[in-house]
Amino acid sequence: MTALAAPENDAQLVSRAVDDLARSTRFPVVFGGLESQGSVHVTAIAGARSHSIDDLVVRVGRGLGGAAMVERRPRLALDYRTARTITHDYDRAILGEGIATLFAVPIVTEGRARGVLYCGSWSQAPVGDLVARPAFRAADAISTELRIRDEVQRRLTLAPAPESAAGLSPAAREDLRESFAELRSIAATIDDADLRARLAAIERRLTTVAGDGAASAKDAEVQLSPRELDVLACCALGSTNAEIGAALSLKEGTVKSYLQAAMAKLDASTRHAAVARARRLGLLP
Repeated sequence: MTALAAPENDAQLVSRAVDDLARSTRFPVVFGGLESQGSVHVTAIAGARSHSIDDLVVRVGRGLGGAAMVERRPRLALDYRTARTITHDYDRAILGEGIATLFAVPIVTEGRARGVLYCGSWSQAPVGDLVARPAFRAADAISTELRIRDEVQRRLTLAPAPESAAGLSPAAREDLRESFAELRSIAATIDDADLRARLAAIERRLTTVAGDGAASAKDAEVQLSPRELDVLACCALGSTNAEIGAALSLKEGTVKSYLQAAMAKLDASTRHAAVARARRLGLLP
């Protein structure tokens, strides 16, 4: 069986999760992949003793992992060879690796199964909550990352082209500002440098779309830190310090400090004046 090539970022995401899971689980072999065109393409393997599961492609609904995808819940085959509640389409790969116990955890995002992580043991091994927990965490981590990527792509698709800026209605401008603030809050929660760069590109596009004119050379010297901009973006939506703290996972006092620093840099005496000045400078949409 030959796997279709997964997008590089997705393959790296699964590979990182599989490697982390292999270090934290009691299962000796871990593998997994994401769904594409009705099949899960195994793109990452750790701990295997043979090449039996290399390039494995599992159809949704078939085998242990396919069943987990359909049911959107973990599935366990304590004795894989004799399991009667699954199809055995992939016995050659699984038994060829010598796997006796196989545990499959689906990766679910917004109610949709997007992939599966497998944990295998070469001898029959009970799977309690303590043993299963690392696999749940790994699947949740991938799910969160996929959800963020989906949102980034959705925002990018919805963002209007710069040439349409002049015709934006007040409601459209407000939607741009809400999108900008939401992207800032999403960016504050992720470590992936590539995703942060993509988010920053979308943010720049949003500010370009909503911009009313170019800043002067003196204005261009104003630079806000990422956190100051995060706080100011939330202020632009009328959020209180407490609401901003909840959105950005900051203490209310910390929010106040960032806001005061931004106001000082913008030479503004109130938060509303700071927001207005930031918009004129093209720092906020």
